[in-house]
Amino acid sequence: MSNTASQGERAERRAAPKPARIPSGDRPAYPPDEGSSLLEVVDLHAHYGKSHILRGVSFSVGEREVLSLLGRNGSGRSTTLKALMGLLPPSGGRIALAGRSLAGLRPHAICRSGLSYVPEEREVFANLTVDENLRMGEQPPVPGAPRWTVQQMFDYFPRLKERRHTKAGSLSGGEQQMLTICRSLLGNPRVILIDEPTEGLAPKIVAQVGECIEDMHRQGVSVVLVEQKLAIAMKVSQRVCVMGHGRIVFDGSPQQLESDPQLLAQWLAV
Repeated sequence: MSNTASQGERAERRAAPKPARIPSGDRPAYPPDEGSSLLEVVDLHAHYGKSHILRGVSFSVGEREVLSLLGRNGSGRSTTLKALMGLLPPSGGRIALAGRSLAGLRPHAICRSGLSYVPEEREVFANLTVDENLRMGEQPPVPGAPRWTVQQMFDYFPRLKERRHTKAGSLSGGEQQMLTICRSLLGNPRVILIDEPTEGLAPKIVAQVGECIEDMHRQGVSVVLVEQKLAIAMKVSQRVCVMGHGRIVFDGSPQQLESDPQLLAQWLAV
């Protein structure tokens, strides 16, 4: 993984911890399709050095559910994904996938247990071809997860098939994003974490990425999506969580969020 921090990550390190207002009123639960939580995050804390970035993050993701983490830069969204994947060791809390604790596991072991990650930085193997990058992502089947093939990846993104013998370092940013998503899917995850997949992409590619996420859901993969484009997140998600100052400040449906202009203004307006 690259040691270069993303803009969002740098902002999260600089963010001063402040108390977050939790919206009043009951928050109705939105149960997963299959009736039980698949990924559970309870009271998650994480630090960059002495900076306390995640300050008790709790949420769950159900079977076949797309959950978007929304918030301004510096709210802790990207740090949450890194902590779930073991790239930033949590300093407190619990993470469980299908009831199994992920505490203390290295990233490769977390991946093999059924949790996959698409980083904002893309991080393709620049000196390998598209085809070789995809083969690097292939993993044995994971119990309870759909199995994916390279041909399915080419069906999603025909441009990758056209460029299958091209070195990944020569691809455009959009093509690299396609490749990173496909490489992660080939790990046969039960849950896939996707960080800012549409950043800097042309509208046509943004639409393709959105369709891919929707099809992951239809095929049975749960998704945790960090996305700055509110319209995309609201379209593909069954549930949204808004983060502010390292905490979850809202958890509900896209419709509930859209109907609360005060919340939108306080936590999402630029």
